[in-house]
Amino acid sequence: MSSLKILMICSEAIPFAKAGGLGDAVSALSLGLKRLGHDVRLLLPRYGFIDITTLKPLPDPLGVPLGTQQLWTAVYRGELPNNQDGDGIGVYFLDHRRLFDRAGIYGTPEQPDFHDNPQRYALLCRAAFQLCRALHWIPDILHAHDWPAALVPVYNRLLEADSEFSFSASVLSIHNIGYQGIADTTHLPPLGLPAERIAESGLLFGNRINLLKGGISCADALVTVSPQHAKEITTPEHGFGLDGLLRARHARLTGIINGTDDNIWDPQTDPLLAHNYGPDDLSNKARAKRTLQLEMGLAPLDDVPLIGMVSRLVAQKGFHELCDPRRGILPRILEVLPLQLAIMGSGDPLLEQRLRDLARSYPNLGLNIGYREQLAHQVQAGSDFFLMPSRYEPCGLNQMYALRYGTIPIVSRTGGLADTVDEFNPANDSGTGFFIDYPSPWLIFDAVSRAVRLWHNDPAAVVRMRRRAMQRRFPLADTARAYLSVYRQALSE
Repeated sequence: MSSLKILMICSEAIPFAKAGGLGDAVSALSLGLKRLGHDVRLLLPRYGFIDITTLKPLPDPLGVPLGTQQLWTAVYRGELPNNQDGDGIGVYFLDHRRLFDRAGIYGTPEQPDFHDNPQRYALLCRAAFQLCRALHWIPDILHAHDWPAALVPVYNRLLEADSEFSFSASVLSIHNIGYQGIADTTHLPPLGLPAERIAESGLLFGNRINLLKGGISCADALVTVSPQHAKEITTPEHGFGLDGLLRARHARLTGIINGTDDNIWDPQTDPLLAHNYGPDDLSNKARAKRTLQLEMGLAPLDDVPLIGMVSRLVAQKGFHELCDPRRGILPRILEVLPLQLAIMGSGDPLLEQRLRDLARSYPNLGLNIGYREQLAHQVQAGSDFFLMPSRYEPCGLNQMYALRYGTIPIVSRTGGLADTVDEFNPANDSGTGFFIDYPSPWLIFDAVSRAVRLWHNDPAAVVRMRRRAMQRRFPLADTARAYLSVYRQALSE
């Protein structure tokens, strides 16, 4: 099978920029494709927090046409390291100081969405074509990720159909359909599309524009990040207003589970852990628990289970059901159930403050506002259970990491959570986790209660479940091969 040239256009990629699971997924998929022998390159903005002194500048500035204007940018090259034997992946950073040299990716705590995000990411998408021309490298696949890159399929179809990109196929991955890049129509001119092409772009969304809708309308292939979620987003409940369009394009929509990189997420070799362990010897998991308790300011207790969370603190992740002052179930969980809870994350300032208040009131709640990669690994290793009460979850990576680390997931029965976790069945001692049938406060309480009861009443069953969980694998190579099938289908049409 011949090698493909693939350009990933994205707003996040670890270790350079990360706001959520998108950054992990893009880098992991890129490495998976690279390891199968394909020529993969990435393009993302050079945000203000990315240190250009570690990057190599391209010799010439890049001119990017957007309608009647030409924006000039610098471009820097870095490398996504390949932690298997072999070369890394070339990563190109688009450096436009006015639009990208900011402290945040999409916004800041004070301004969650920058007002000019449509223009910022239009520049990224249009620059993808100009960069390829400058490199004399025309990709077979233009792979756009989520709404910030969704204009790539639009430009490919409407502006590049007769150019050297006429044989390039566009693929749009929908990582989270709840975020769509919706803006007033006053943002149309900076997108650089001729007025007579706006109607066929798919961007119009009532009296507004919707960048994701345009990408879905124009892409040669659509992917979302689990088979279950591919079904869910064609329904009014989970389609966020785009279910009709997705039903119309369902023949081009595929659900592919994200893969995990065992070179990074493996408790037996993880360099971020003080105590490594594997399924045949779990003794160091108890030591990892003690390390996490001390790190999170929790009492070093062995006789209660520790439940971990690493999450964005937003409504989608179930934090209103947990923290709402009137109906949130977290205070009752902390008061009634014999457990400890360790939460790391950031997001909605009101939710952050509510969690700070609860942490002051409940000594069995440990809290870290922010994100630290080492602590994320410590939470996975040191927790007994991992809680994800999401309202919806396209794929989720944390439950996969939890399985790998023998940390039993307690998750909503939705999207990729339903595709990757098997429900515990005491009748035949099977399964790898516990399900929340619907993310309501009391059903969250019920699922956590079942897990805590099992931990106290049948510790041997918990150990057996840990070992089953640690045998689950989500190989990058399998995910990459599934994407290659989508790529080749898109190129053949």
